[in-house]
Amino acid sequence: MDNIRLSMKTEGDSLKSLLDTVVSENMKQLDQIEHSLLEDLKTQDKTMDDYITYLNNLVKELHICLSSTEPQKLMSEKKPKIPSIPETTKPVTPRFTAGQYSKSDVTKLLGKIHVPNTKAEKREMIPMKSFYNTAMKPTHKQMKEDRKKSDKKQTLSLSASVTKVRVFNVPGVDDVFHVSLDQSDRLWISNRYGNLVQTDLQGNVIQKIKTSGGSEGYHTVTQDGDLIFTDQNKKVINRITQDNKITEFIKTGYWIPLSIHSSYINGNLLVGMAGKVTRYNKTGKELQNIQRDNKGQGLYKEPHYITENINGDICTSDYYNGVVVVNKSGQHRFSYTGQKSEFHPYGICTDVLGHILVCDRISNAVDLLDQDGQFLSLLLTQQQGVEYPRSVCVDDENNLYVGQYNTNTVTEHKYLK
Repeated sequence: MDNIRLSMKTEGDSLKSLLDTVVSENMKQLDQIEHSLLEDLKTQDKTMDDYITYLNNLVKELHICLSSTEPQKLMSEKKPKIPSIPETTKPVTPRFTAGQYSKSDVTKLLGKIHVPNTKAEKREMIPMKSFYNTAMKPTHKQMKEDRKKSDKKQTLSLSASVTKVRVFNVPGVDDVFHVSLDQSDRLWISNRYGNLVQTDLQGNVIQKIKTSGGSEGYHTVTQDGDLIFTDQNKKVINRITQDNKITEFIKTGYWIPLSIHSSYINGNLLVGMAGKVTRYNKTGKELQNIQRDNKGQGLYKEPHYITENINGDICTSDYYNGVVVVNKSGQHRFSYTGQKSEFHPYGICTDVLGHILVCDRISNAVDLLDQDGQFLSLLLTQQQGVEYPRSVCVDDENNLYVGQYNTNTVTEHKYLK
C-alpha cells in the first residue's frame, strides 16, 4: 500500500512539474511577444517624433521668410512639398485560449486504482524442516549476533553522564563539518573547504578527495560501501565505488543538492536540496519529493544536513527552519527550533533508540531529542570540552563521534549504557 501511495504521489508531483514547465514556457512566450510589440511601438514613436521635428523646423523657416520678405513675393515662390503624416499600426495583442479539461481528463493522466478481477492464488506451505534446509536458514553466528543486538537494544538507556572514549586528529582538514560512517572502522570526514578525507580511528589518512562541498552533510556511504557525495556547482550526485572510480550518478537539474543520506532501512538516498527533500532508490530513480506541509507551507529553505530515524522519519537540519521531521510518506510530524530565542542547527544524526542528536551553533552544544521531538537534554556542552560542535555521528556500537569548528580534532563518546 505504501508503494502505491508513493507511486501516486510521484505521478502527482510529475504532473505538477509539467504544469509548472508549460506555464513557464507560456509566460516566456508572452514576454517575447510583449517585447516585440514594445519595440514596434518605440519605432513608430521615433518616426512620429522625427516628423514633428521636421514640421517645427519648417514652421521656423516660414516665420523667417515672413519677417524678411514681402508677402506677395513669398506667395509667388514655389510652395514646399510637405510629406504626409507617417502611417502607424495598431498593435495586434495575443489572445489566451483556456484549456478544456475535466476531472476525468486529469484522472486519465494520473491513473486510477483498480483491483484485478482474478482469484487469489493459494500459497504453497513449505514444511519447516525443508525451509530450514534451504539457503535462507541463518547461520548460528548470525542468529547469535541478531539476538545479541536485540537484547542490547532492549537494555540500552541514557547514561547519567557522557564519557569521552577517544580523541584523534585528522590531517588534511582544519575543521570537521561532517562525518560519515564507513565500513571496517573507517570514517569519511570533511571540512568547510571541500576537503574530504577517509581515515581510520587513529587519525591515519587513507585517501583524500577534493570536492566542491562545504559546511553541509554532503557525503554518505551506501550499504554496498560506495561513497556518495553531492556537487553543488554541477548539480549532480557522484558515486565512488570501492575501486575508486568516480561517476556522475544522479543529475538534479534545477535543484541544488546540499545534503545526502543513505538509508540503513532500504538503501534509498535522501537528498536535501534548497527548497525540498527528494528520495531516490539505489539505481538513482526519483521516488518522492517533499516540499510542503498539509497547509501548503514550505517545509524547507536550506536543509544542509539530513538523516533517517529508526521508524523511517526523515530528519533534516535546516539552517533557517530548525530541525524539520516528516514521516516516510512525507507528512510533517514536527519541527524543533531550540531552547533559546535563536537556533542555528548543523550536523544531525539518530541512534538505535530513536533519539535525535543535533548541533547548535548558537549555544555551542549538542541537543538530544526523543523520537517525537521532545527536548531531553544538552548532551554535550562547552563545560564537557566540546567548544564548537558542527557534526555528529553514531556508529553500530553506539559510539558518538563529534567534529568541531576551527579544529581537526574528532572526539568519541559513550552516552548510552
